[in-house]
Amino acid sequence: MPKAYWIAHVTVTDPEPYKLYAAGATEAFRAHGARVLARGGRIEALEGETHPRNVVIEFDSMEAALACYNSDAYQAAKRHREGAGIANIMILEGAPG
Repeated sequence: MPKAYWIAHVTVTDPEPYKLYAAGATEAFRAHGARVLARGGRIEALEGETHPRNVVIEFDSMEAALACYNSDAYQAAKRHREGAGIANIMILEGAPG
């Protein structure tokens, strides 16, 4: 079964509620066996629109990533992010091994 990657591109507009989102989301990721591969490091924007904060999180499967996103814990955290930033989030299934 291919791994899946949660990819987020974010511009934070209100840091205080966003901190609450980050704390809650981290707990949801941990509960679903996620591994953070990249978060907030240096970027080189080569083409297209970009955001200053970029995150890549690995899950064991697309089902695990979607279960995390749809979990009560993540949805509760997400409410803190709404209105606190601009986010583009996707889950991408990895290539078969």
